[in-house]
Amino acid sequence: MAHSTHEIPSTEERFEFKSETKRNLIIAALIGVVMVAIGSFLLSKGWSIGVWESHGGEHAAVGHESAGHGEHGSEHGVTLFARIIANIWMNSVYFLGISIVGAFFIAYNYIAKAGWSSSIKRVAEAMPSFVIVPGLILIILMALPSTRHIVMHWTHDGIMNPSSEHYDKIIAGKAWYLNLPFYFVRLIAYIVVWYFGWKAIRKYSLLEDEMGGLENYYKGRNASKLFMVFFAVTASTSAWDLSMVIDTHWFSTMFGWYHLASWHVAGLATMMLIILLLKDQGYLKIVNESHLHDLGKFIFGFSVFWTYVWFSQYLLIFYANLPEETIYFRERFTGFQGRYWWPFHISLVLNFFFPFLILMARNSKRRPTFLKLGSVSVIIGHWFDFYQMHMPGIAKDQGGIGIIEWGTTLTFASLFIYFVANELSKANLYPKNHPFLEESMHHDI
Repeated sequence: MAHSTHEIPSTEERFEFKSETKRNLIIAALIGVVMVAIGSFLLSKGWSIGVWESHGGEHAAVGHESAGHGEHGSEHGVTLFARIIANIWMNSVYFLGISIVGAFFIAYNYIAKAGWSSSIKRVAEAMPSFVIVPGLILIILMALPSTRHIVMHWTHDGIMNPSSEHYDKIIAGKAWYLNLPFYFVRLIAYIVVWYFGWKAIRKYSLLEDEMGGLENYYKGRNASKLFMVFFAVTASTSAWDLSMVIDTHWFSTMFGWYHLASWHVAGLATMMLIILLLKDQGYLKIVNESHLHDLGKFIFGFSVFWTYVWFSQYLLIFYANLPEETIYFRERFTGFQGRYWWPFHISLVLNFFFPFLILMARNSKRRPTFLKLGSVSVIIGHWFDFYQMHMPGIAKDQGGIGIIEWGTTLTFASLFIYFVANELSKANLYPKNHPFLEESMHHDI
């Protein structure tokens, strides 16, 4: 067998998470919190900085009730506080998905016995370390009555009681699924099983570094199988529980696929960006153009898949023209003074047209500049995707994109980078005793 004449890089590489970087990330997270406070204050005074902003002052004294649906939300006193909670919820769901996709990526590559990905698996392994943060935030928001009533209309008192003036027959028909005890069981199960499923895969991966042999590889593969069985079901049910149920009257049989596709491609783009930034700093020397090409194909392919599911869902609802279904898109097109029209369409441009044109050619999937452009487009685009999924149902006529949104996202992004960088620094950047690492080192397509 012929071997390349050039020197193979060492499999010993450690990422150094510098104290200066740690400090900067913590400062950035705090700046994000301050931005949310400043943005809230300015809006409460009727000053707008940003786009599609509303003047919060007119609703500032109103309670947290948001019982209205559709375009009539403002009649029920949606507050500026609802917009802040909507941002926290939306970013928690978005970053939860990006994080857990790391474990998802490792698991399906383990099961497929894919050798090419072994040299980048430590990046994917580090991403789910953040799952616990958005997971706990979501649990806390649902545990507090003052915040869960803002996010989830179906949690309001009397809404499932036929003798109550707030009774809603449609929502009451879903009481077998939409009840707090069962909801909390599901929500906690997602976070706990996903997090500890990742911890098991990570543990065997690190033991493999220490002990060598195949025992821990097979244990990691078995853990991946168990994780995938659970994730195969919960990827859809979590989409219903975290996003679709916000618009309680509405449902889509395709929403689980749509939600997972959005999570997955955003997670892959994040992984690509981390790899490219590490390479810029001199790390991951083993990772070559072929690895980037394969990961780029994943991003390209799943961008197209997301668009396929997006269009299919839209087309079916448009064609059926049933009021209980079309209200979802009417709210985003013409509802709430049209403030969600732009985010809805920006999502489509950034998530399909831009990455499709950038990453279609073979050479573009092998060039860091194009891959960075495509990845950033997908990451920002799917933020907009989750924005338009959540904001109309929670913030209603208080929605906008301004200092509050920028600040909330900055805090979440800074904490995510901190957790991932910290996890990367705990182990060798390559799984040096992985049985497929040699294959990955010579990967060439």
